[in-house]
Amino acid sequence: MTVVVVGAGPVGVTAALLLARRGVDVLVLDRHPAAYPQPRAVHLDDESLRVLQAAGVAEAFAAVSRPMAGLRLLDGGHRTLAEFGRADGEHGWPQASMFSQPDLEAVLRTALADEPRAELRGGVEVLHVEQRDEVARLGVRDRATGVEEELVADAVLGCDGANSTVRRLIGSWMRDLGPSERWLVVDLAAEAPLDVWPGVHQVCDPVRPATFMPIAGDRYRAEFRLSAGESAEDLDLPALLGRFGARGCTVVRTAEYTYAAQVADRWRDGRVLLCGDAAHLTPPFIGQGLGLGLRDVHQLTWKLAAVLDGADDALLDTHQAERAPHATALIRVAVLLGRLMTGGGGAAAVLRRAVLALPGVARFAGESRTPPLRPGPLVRRRRLPPGSPVGWLVPQPPIGGPQRLDDLLGPGWAVLAAGGAVPADWPGPVLRVDRLGSPELARWLGRRSVLVRPDRIVAAVARG
Repeated sequence: MTVVVVGAGPVGVTAALLLARRGVDVLVLDRHPAAYPQPRAVHLDDESLRVLQAAGVAEAFAAVSRPMAGLRLLDGGHRTLAEFGRADGEHGWPQASMFSQPDLEAVLRTALADEPRAELRGGVEVLHVEQRDEVARLGVRDRATGVEEELVADAVLGCDGANSTVRRLIGSWMRDLGPSERWLVVDLAAEAPLDVWPGVHQVCDPVRPATFMPIAGDRYRAEFRLSAGESAEDLDLPALLGRFGARGCTVVRTAEYTYAAQVADRWRDGRVLLCGDAAHLTPPFIGQGLGLGLRDVHQLTWKLAAVLDGADDALLDTHQAERAPHATALIRVAVLLGRLMTGGGGAAAVLRRAVLALPGVARFAGESRTPPLRPGPLVRRRRLPPGSPVGWLVPQPPIGGPQRLDDLLGPGWAVLAAGGAVPADWPGPVLRVDRLGSPELARWLGRRSVLVRPDRIVAAVARG
């Protein structure tokens, strides 16, 4: 069994690690000869870190990242409108972590190099994909030598980014969910730590919306929205950066990005499937761009491994059925928050202040929980009372030992039961919470038995 992953960014390499840990041979192709050396993604939440945990790299990632202090909203005069801190969360990792993407890519590629079932080939571009008899044939070309060859795979994952070749080859197109905006991204290096608040600063100014954040180590990032026809040369960067206290920094990189809100209309063509930016693009206002892609591959790879091991191909239909609505919901939230934080006019300013004064806004802004999956073949949510855990990630609180809950659950399906009866013929592991030393998990379970999927989504519950 061989899967070809097209794209060696964080999503593609994570997919390869997850598949290899399930006994699948993986070949990762990337058109670039080496990892991109400049930072792009800078934020992951604690749900995403559970994906890295499943891939075996979360501890290494924690060593090159730092917990985010929170979010501070500022008006156009840089006066504080609101401040939201970060709590410990329920997933066993910091609720939000800041990092430099080259550091993450180094962690992932080091793990991939140590994985005997995985291989990475850089400087290779995909020319075409054909499918016959549950086999995909890829025409590829070495960009340095021009030599072409044909590869045969049991499946292909398109993790090749916003300008995805794989998406184009299967005839999928992107559907707009909101307007696009041009922003200037400025990455900075400081000789010494700046005397600034350590969280994310969001300037809610319709004239010049901006974001500033410490990343990791000596790195910082600033982002400024560009007006129509405006370019980086039109901005007085020293003055703009100085308002955040970022003086005397070295500009490592400036890049203009167009932030889009889009979802692909088709995520699967036979054994060819899309993940990450190839399947969706989101504005940055909730920091979920990379996290969405990691969730894609976490929820797909166990299904693909099962299909390659003999499960019905229809299992792959749940990829788009589950992930597209989830991604769409988060993208719409990002678009809405972007409008709320950067919308123009006095009415928008009044609305901002009114919303920030609402009860519960601080809790919502400070937590990282994403929406549950919709009901489907693998999510039994019919006729459930409010507050049911079905469709959500099972929490991962401390369990009184060196291991984390996900590690104890193992790679397959599992049942969590708190003093309840479990069928004698259940083939997977059963962990009884009253033996785990985790009062938080015991309270969460109550007298229920919970069926947990390999991606840690709660599939069903039964009363004990």
